[in-house]
Amino acid sequence: MKTRLRLLVTLLVTATIVACSGDPQPGSPAAAVEAAADEAQERGPNNGILLRDGDFVVELAIFETGVPPEYRAWATSGGRSLQPEDFDLEVRLTRLGNRIDEIGFRPQGAYLLGDTVIYEPHSFTVSIDATYGSGSHRWEYDSFEGRTQISTEMAEAFGIETMLAGPVTLEETVTVYGNIVPNTERIRQVSARFDGAIRTVDVFLGEVVTEGQTLATVESNESLNVYSITAPIDGVLTERVAHAGEQTGGRPLFTIIDTSSVWVKLAVFPGDRARVRLGANVSIAPATGGAAVMGTISYINVMTDANQAVAARVELDNTDGAWPPGTYVTAEIQVGEYEVPLAVRRSGLQSFRDFTVVYAQIGDEYEVRMLDLGRQAGDWAEVLGGLDPGTRYVTENSYVLKADIEKTGAVHDH
Repeated sequence: MKTRLRLLVTLLVTATIVACSGDPQPGSPAAAVEAAADEAQERGPNNGILLRDGDFVVELAIFETGVPPEYRAWATSGGRSLQPEDFDLEVRLTRLGNRIDEIGFRPQGAYLLGDTVIYEPHSFTVSIDATYGSGSHRWEYDSFEGRTQISTEMAEAFGIETMLAGPVTLEETVTVYGNIVPNTERIRQVSARFDGAIRTVDVFLGEVVTEGQTLATVESNESLNVYSITAPIDGVLTERVAHAGEQTGGRPLFTIIDTSSVWVKLAVFPGDRARVRLGANVSIAPATGGAAVMGTISYINVMTDANQAVAARVELDNTDGAWPPGTYVTAEIQVGEYEVPLAVRRSGLQSFRDFTVVYAQIGDEYEVRMLDLGRQAGDWAEVLGGLDPGTRYVTENSYVLKADIEKTGAVHDH
């Protein structure tokens, strides 16, 4: 395309405090919000965000060293540290999609401890209500991570595709390799019925012949009658050792192979042998690349080859000649099938910090969801945690979102 599309998104990563309209009066909740906006980057001695309202200051931090992420809070008044019993605190986290977590606090040693685990992602609008003595205080700020915004038109332009997360049937496979060989049940070696002198040879090597077609004529040594040798099947003449004037000598004169059906000979190594069964579904593709076809295991040898692999066989229809004998192939043999209540497409998986994530979509906003993954098979990965069933998530071109979030410098900031 001559016109280069540019993704225009806005991601608030560092804590951006919500501004209030008008000219707030000192000491009012609106003044506290505005003051928090001015002090959004100020950190306290516990590396928490300092929230000021006059001479009353709360330090709020997410602590996650050796414990699940939890809120801890400290407070001072007039520069004097307060005991955790001296003030009360409530926090409300408004997540993407207007999902709200209410957090209460109780004294724990020298600080107030939140009563709720702060699950990932730590991306939300934080609303804080505190009381100390007869005064009440309120702050609100945004603390977003792994979030970006893109219009429907831009998403379509970038080829971003989505689907709903839900139950899936996982098909577990093992990868094996092999090659196309002739179907030995479609090979015929043709000899003379009666020995004699070959009078004519009517076909050439590589010729496609049909059943009943004359291949050669022979004069019988006993009766001196001339009779025809005909093709017993349709196929390709792959060997011809007959020449006019020679004696037939009781040997095979022609070999014909019907290539409309071929075998796929697959090498199954010992580690996978016990899992491969007769009748198992197999996806087969040329080793050099190309469309895959489906087949089933019709035979498994009871003996190993020199490389300790066991040969398994799949019969393929080759009417169109797409699988010439000798072609190397890669195959996926299905060895298991099971239902899982929640799975996502592996094409949508990305890395974010130390997590594997997908990007959930709500309206025109996208945000990471940290996943606890289980079994993976084919196009799917089982999800054990981190994503709600029915969530719409990005399945294709999620790297566009990842690149934009990384470009804007998303950080794990509290």
